[in-house]
This record gives sequence, C-alpha cells and structure tokens, in this order.
Amino acid sequence: MQSSRAGSASDAFANSLDSRSAFGDYFGDWFNRVDETQALQPHWIAPLFTTTPLLTELYRCDQFFEHVNGGGNLKVFDGGKGLELIPAKTVELIFGLPPYEQRTGRNAAQGLGDQPFLLIKNRFLSGNEENGDYVLTGFLAFSAPTGSNAFSTKNFAITPTIAAGKGWGNFDVQLTFGDILPTGDFHKLGTPLVTNLVFQYHLSKLLWPEVEVNHTYWPNGPNKGKNQVFLTPGVVLGRIPLYWRLTLTLGAGYQFAISHDHPQYENNWILSARINF
Repeated sequence: MQSSRAGSASDAFANSLDSRSAFGDYFGDWFNRVDETQALQPHWIAPLFTTTPLLTELYRCDQFFEHVNGGGNLKVFDGGKGLELIPAKTVELIFGLPPYEQRTGRNAAQGLGDQPFLLIKNRFLSGNEENGDYVLTGFLAFSAPTGSNAFSTKNFAITPTIAAGKGWGNFDVQLTFGDILPTGDFHKLGTPLVTNLVFQYHLSKLLWPEVEVNHTYWPNGPNKGKNQVFLTPGVVLGRIPLYWRLTLTLGAGYQFAISHDHPQYENNWILSARINF
C-alpha cells in the first residue's frame, strides 16, 4: 500500500517537472520558432496603412494628422497599434492600444478612442522567395467601446478579413478585404466593406517605396451606397539594425481622397515607427 502511494507521489512530481520543462521550453524556443515561421514566408515589409498578410513580431506606434470634413483637423496618437507576437507557427496576435485623439474645429474634442484590443492572424498558405513568394492569411479583429463619448461608437465590433500577397523579384502586391460588423446600432454605423491594395518595391537594402489604394464601401447605414477611395503614396525605411535581433523601421506617407465622397476625412499624413524583434 505504501509502495503504491509512493509511486503515485513520484509520478505526480515527475509530471509537474515535465510541465515546468514544457513551459520553459516554449518560451526558451520563442525566437527560434519566430525565425522558422518567418523563413517560410516572403520577407516584404509591413505597409504604412494596410495590415500585412505576413506574420510579424514587433511593437508599433503610428501617428495620424487628418483633415476632416467641415474644416477641422484630427490628431490620432498611436493609431490603435501596439504589440504584435507570434505565439505559434502560423498564428500572430496583435494587442492594440486605444488611440488618443484631438479634434479641432466646430466639434472640438479630445479623449481616448475605442480600443482595438485583439487581432488574430492565421496564415493558411505561404512560400518564401525561393518557393513562390506568396502568402494567404485570415484575420479576425475585435474592438471594444472604451473610448470617450466624442470618439466611441458605443458598440463592440468584429472585423473578419482575408489577406493575400504575391511577389515578383523586388516588387510585391498585398491585398486585404474585410467587413466591419458592429454588435449594434447598424442604422447609425452600417457594416462598411474595406479593401486595401498595396504596390511595393524594394528599391535598395533599406528603402521600400509604396502606393496604397484604400477603399471603403457602405452597403447600408447613413452612408448607404457611398464609396470613399484614398490614394496613399509613401515610403518605409527598414529594417535598421539596432542591437542583437532588434531592428527599427520608420515610415511616412500622405493619404488623400480621390473619390467624390469622403465621409471619413479628406486627407491624412501618416507617420509610423516600429521596433522589430
């Protein structure tokens, strides 16, 4: 009887050690797993505005300077970006921070915007430059109505998106298509369809000029039937070595409406800074 109890206790102790070892191995192998995952996909750089179909690991902060309808201006600090991690071989998690917004003009206000608290990427297919230079990924984004009254939609939102990319030598194209689905107030918010198309060229070791087309269509809601199209020329500089595996990426661009309708804003200067690891 004592032998049986001793055996059970020793087995439990061994299992606990195995659990701790597996836990430690998971985090100990983190960067090896990231490198192996990214080696299986193209090595393009993330665009200025469009969410890339690639899996990335970095911390990102963007700054927007928008000119809104009616003559006012809107400054958006952080742009809803944050920490991007690759916890599994085909999965990325993005933990966004709530942007801080300052609006001038007739409806002057300042405060936090809604929080894009989680975006999940699942890479379905990919091939690096030696194996087709392509990627296909699905996104699922979630936002929470944590913002101030002036900037909150007052509703949670879910945004399913399909994203893809294809490269030819130094040139690549990246595409996303998604639908923003609020959990309520459809008559006020609608369910806009968002399409982003990026044309990018690797000009030198660090220079990535690009042109993005950003299109939003409202099939319902107060903007029913309207289309807004932006053209966004810009340039991304990266990845600049810093220390160990840390690199710096900087980007800047100008987004301007080329459609007759522009219910969101008229133009926007974009600045982007990222620490890759």
